[in-house]
Amino acid sequence: MVVDQALRVGAGNIRQRPTERPLMQPRALKFSRVAIASVAHVDAPHRVTSAQLEQQFAHTLRRLRLPSNMLEGLSGIKARRFWGPQTQPSDAATMAAQAALEQAGIDPARVGLVINTSVCRDYVEPSVACLVHGNLGLSPACMNFDVANACLGFLNGMEIAGNMIERGQVDVALVVDGESSRYVVEQTIARLAADSCTQQTLRDNFATLTLGSGAAAMVLVRADLSPSRHRFVGSITMSATEHNHLCRGQNDHMSTDSTQLLKAGVTLAGQTWAHARQQLGWAPGGMHEFVMHQVSKVHTEHLSGVLGIDRSRVLAIYPEYGNVGPASVPIVLSKSMQAGRLGPGHRIALMGIGSGLNCTMAEIIW
Repeated sequence: MVVDQALRVGAGNIRQRPTERPLMQPRALKFSRVAIASVAHVDAPHRVTSAQLEQQFAHTLRRLRLPSNMLEGLSGIKARRFWGPQTQPSDAATMAAQAALEQAGIDPARVGLVINTSVCRDYVEPSVACLVHGNLGLSPACMNFDVANACLGFLNGMEIAGNMIERGQVDVALVVDGESSRYVVEQTIARLAADSCTQQTLRDNFATLTLGSGAAAMVLVRADLSPSRHRFVGSITMSATEHNHLCRGQNDHMSTDSTQLLKAGVTLAGQTWAHARQQLGWAPGGMHEFVMHQVSKVHTEHLSGVLGIDRSRVLAIYPEYGNVGPASVPIVLSKSMQAGRLGPGHRIALMGIGSGLNCTMAEIIW
């Protein structure tokens, strides 16, 4: 009784929240002092075809009366890469970091920040960034930490590094990512090969078989320190977290509603694209290259079609490398650079969607 009375009295002093509130509009991050000194990738050494994976649960496909070559046919992924069983995410990230630092001509002693962005990790703790920092022998004054946001991690790492460079907190930052999909794919195949596997089990686990392995790293610097002057213009991000149940993963299992994830992801990308057009001045014909996080053929082609993107401006890596998670965007960027697709003054769109859902679009002027 006393408690009820107190609550009634107190309620009279509390301002009632409106039942409907105007949605906050996303604001673009914009940089004027941030440049990309280098971007590098390392391909995992072992090529494994979709046919080789599918053969390991072929008897399940026959039992369920499903066609062979389904994995490659539906995803467009012919192969993906795996590291050796002993290669840890930090090992892969370190290799990419060494390549990026060498390419940039940056003394490792000048690095003031290391951000690891991989989904995969060696341990629950310490962080992968800590392990990479130690492997590289970086300065004790160099900050290091992990950022995790599914397949958007690398883009988020770029944003954090860009903000710290812009405000003068650091001059040189290193963003790294090492992904290893071997274990989760092997565990998934064992699940699909079991006599208890149903069509629903196959649907839930199908997206896991598209995962590939690889590593990437980027050196971001204060603009006057970079002779290349590849300017990091800025980025914009939107979320639709009501869809956080559509893809959920552990180190040995990932369950995905691929159909609904595609639908919701493309819708969110369209909304983010509209804000990028407004705040970053984007238009399909105004961008020279679209560096996209790639999940499969269906995802890449559908997203390009909805946004009106000329597919000739998208370097497709999914047929040979699959979905390399947050490493996908920097790997595509690095391979585009190696292929001579990027020229001085080119406007380059970086685009990613991560389970959750979150979407980030960023721009570089090469």
